[in-house]
Amino acid sequence: MLALSRKKNEALIINNNIEITVLEIKGEQIKLGISAPKDVPVYRKEVYEQIQEANKDAVNTGGMEALRNLLG
Repeated sequence: MLALSRKKNEALIINNNIEITVLEIKGEQIKLGISAPKDVPVYRKEVYEQIQEANKDAVNTGGMEALRNLLG
């Protein structure tokens, strides 16, 4: 993991097309702004984990069978 220090209004660039800017600092919380192409999904980690779990559940509870039926 790369650890960086940034101050308010400072940014970092990822992969030439994603910019993360520190917008606000209040105590132990920071507010980040993220500029990324529309085809790059950006999720909070807890939401991403919920999506992954829901996808696993769908596969395990017959989602694959429904997909096979749909595709013929």
